[in-house]
Amino acid sequence: MQRILLLPIVAFWLACELAMSATGAGEKQKNDGYVSIFDGKDLDGWHVSSKSGHSRKSGNKTGGKWVVTDGAITGTQDMPGNGGLILTDKKYKNFEVVLEMKNDFGLDSGLFLRSTEDGKAYQAMIDYYAGGNVMGIYGEGIGAFHYRNYSFLDSPEKITTDMKGKTKGPTPLPISPEQWPAFWKHDEWKELKARIEGNPPKVTTWIKGVKFMEWTDDKKRLPDEGAIALQVHGGQPERFFGKTVRYRNIRVKTLD
Repeated sequence: MQRILLLPIVAFWLACELAMSATGAGEKQKNDGYVSIFDGKDLDGWHVSSKSGHSRKSGNKTGGKWVVTDGAITGTQDMPGNGGLILTDKKYKNFEVVLEMKNDFGLDSGLFLRSTEDGKAYQAMIDYYAGGNVMGIYGEGIGAFHYRNYSFLDSPEKITTDMKGKTKGPTPLPISPEQWPAFWKHDEWKELKARIEGNPPKVTTWIKGVKFMEWTDDKKRLPDEGAIALQVHGGQPERFFGKTVRYRNIRVKTLD
């Protein structure tokens, strides 16, 4: 009798195990609060803006070249010196955004938080070039603030804590220059994350799950909500033209 009663229970348990293995990571992604905002196939839910200063070379007629390639949003200058933005159609208030990045070294980009159509935003920096920084915090068109705790040298596998006139951010560098080559691999996809909450906002950034910057503004500079945007910097065609930014697995978690 006991064996007969156990058979349906065992069958039910096996069915649950099979269902869980079939959904696997997909279910984990659904349950962690994040929602995908890029399906890896097209730019549905996104639009290109030529209204920022990065598109001056075209007379603000085009905003760079943005296409989907191999499951990633890719961006380039569409003519020497002309960049621009690609923004979400939807606006967000308090949120976290996470993505994977694999950009060419030498091109200036950025992850814009609460962006306006003309690119005013809190920027989680993706200045991926010698002298640049990833996941520092910059005021894009909204004030002279610029916080970081390291800069790239002539190779993405080398960093320095010498700011050379830049403002050192309030968060200590969590990965030493000696540890950096093991932490950051140029030819790998790297996970970047940024959070913005409140107004005046607190902005926090991470690289590969490690917190790199946390800073709270002292004034309200933008509306309570705005778009999420990605940037291809305008100007400097001798440095930027022909190089590509690549972003995939873009997800958002709203905090209110």
